[in-house]
This record gives sequence, structure tokens and C-alpha cells, in this order.
Amino acid sequence: MLNQAKKLWLESLLRFTPEAILQGARRAIETSEYLPTLNRMLRCCEGEPAAHGLPDAHSAYVEACRAPSPKADYRWSHPAVYYAGRESDWFFLASSPEKQAFAVFERHYRRLCEQVIGGETLPPPSHQALPQTVETPLSKAENRERLQALRRQLKL
Repeated sequence: MLNQAKKLWLESLLRFTPEAILQGARRAIETSEYLPTLNRMLRCCEGEPAAHGLPDAHSAYVEACRAPSPKADYRWSHPAVYYAGRESDWFFLASSPEKQAFAVFERHYRRLCEQVIGGETLPPPSHQALPQTVETPLSKAENRERLQALRRQLKL
């Protein structure tokens, strides 16, 4: 039983460097009265989201719900808030009760926070601009051909 527990801890902590595990252990010991659980140890090894500029999940949810459109132009506290809102669906966030919408938003936001804490950089939100030129106009001969094809199709 003890060997299985050790194996579980080892597999769970493999993604962290030895330094991150030591810092996490110190943090867990300083802030807890009892020895940490595996879940607490993982959170301590990851570090605080605020240290990476990430707001807490509920503040991020409120920010996503209150942001005006166009969403990509809004000045987000962190790009993870925008991407979590986008993945949760803006309409769903605006039209669903918080009890339902927050759970969906939080799942996406936590995943994005893990990526940011893991060292990934999220690009700032952007939207695609309209192209400078729409399309090259057809020549007169091409216009006549299309008009004749349309007339044949409509039997005019």
C-alpha cells in the first residue's frame, strides 16, 4: 500500500523540477498545520496564479461576463480570461445563470492557467480585419457569360 502511494506521488510530481518540488514543499509546510495531501502539494508546486498575473477564477468570470463587444478589443487583465470566455461561448456566459455558466468557464480557465503556469505564453486576443481589397471585378465578357448562364438556368 505504501509503495502504491509513493508511486502515485512520484508519477504526479514528475512534471515538476526538483527545485519546484522543494519550493512547493516549503510552501505547503509553512501554510499548513498538517502534512499536505497530494492535491495540496501539486497546487503548491505549481505556484500561485497571481504570481503569473492571473486573476482568481471568479474575478476572471465576472470580467468575461462584463466585457463589452467586440471582445477582442477589450483590455483584458490576462489573455487567459479572454480565451476561457471564448471557449465557454460568449452567448452562453451572457444568457445562462452563474451557477451553470461559472462551472463551464472555470473548467476552461483552470486548464489555461495550468498552461500559463507551465510556461506557455498566450498570444493577446486579436480579430481578423477585413481584407483591403474584396475581389477583382469580372471583365465585361465574364459578366456576359455569367448573365447568359443565369438566363439559361432561369429559362428567360
